[in-house]
Amino acid sequence: MTKPSSTPVGVSFEFFPPKTAEMEQKLWQVIERLAPLAPRFVSVTYGAGGSTRERTHSTVRRIRHETTLEPAAHLTCVGASRDEIDEIVRDYWATGIRHLVALRGDAPAEAGAYAPHPGGYAYAADLVAGIRRIADFEISVAAYPETHPQATSAAADIDNLKRKIDAGATRAITQYFFEAETFLSFRERAAKAGITVPIVPGIMPVTNFAHMVKFSAACGATVPASLARTFEGLDQDPETRRLVAASVAVDLVRQLQAEGVADFHFYNGQPRRTDRRDLPHAGCSRARTRSRSCRIASASRTDPDGPFSRRVVRPPAAVRWRHGIPRPGDRARCRSRLSGP
Repeated sequence: MTKPSSTPVGVSFEFFPPKTAEMEQKLWQVIERLAPLAPRFVSVTYGAGGSTRERTHSTVRRIRHETTLEPAAHLTCVGASRDEIDEIVRDYWATGIRHLVALRGDAPAEAGAYAPHPGGYAYAADLVAGIRRIADFEISVAAYPETHPQATSAAADIDNLKRKIDAGATRAITQYFFEAETFLSFRERAAKAGITVPIVPGIMPVTNFAHMVKFSAACGATVPASLARTFEGLDQDPETRRLVAASVAVDLVRQLQAEGVADFHFYNGQPRRTDRRDLPHAGCSRARTRSRSCRIASASRTDPDGPFSRRVVRPPAAVRWRHGIPRPGDRARCRSRLSGP
């Protein structure tokens, strides 16, 4: 495994807006548990076709007014005119929201292929420019290390990212991937295209491998054969699967950090049992709220009261050895005990 580094890193997290009162309660439990990690921001998604728009707005406003976290609202081009979207943007600014994630968005499944709304913003670059005309938001946009499935070529996809940056985006967050080289080669191509804003890798810890394979096929993310072998035989062992997912995600983070990557965006999905144990053990320390950063280190062994100090049940030794899960006192291995969405 890649050796830990002391380079400070920043983290951010992404959630779906809750669909039910029970899910809303679970989401707020998650948010309370994440707060000590001092993430740079937490983002709340839109559903396909803007189907969760009102729930997204409500959740973001509540984060703004009831927590110390920095919220980021997803905003898409789908299903709304320019005037409607502009009104949403102005409302966010008036509410105190200063960070938007601007996306083209996907059409509802029953609508078929994406088509711009009549009188609406056609693509993400247009949306970014529209937001920038209204107020001085921080604007994040999407990037695709393995090329967007609808792009005509990898070069055309990079050109589209450049248009979004030129329109006023301040950060790009990538689709998830599972091999460090995928991100590093993309970062190099983006730099050659003149893209200088931060490109933040999206990290997806895997807790349901079969579901992840289906989703990855739809969004164009490659699932390495080695990952399939890693999760083999764990379908009926959720606790070990969580530990393995964390170990895989942490190793990817550490590989990227060794290449100078300083920020990571974690996709967390629906708030089921998610808590601080469910986040890759990047050693985020409770005390670094002033810098809103954390360091790659073992918080559980340096801070007995830190966010990762909770006792967990370990799987049998043979299973730990097979999947590279750390043994007590084994400092050479990643000490991850966490998993993802």
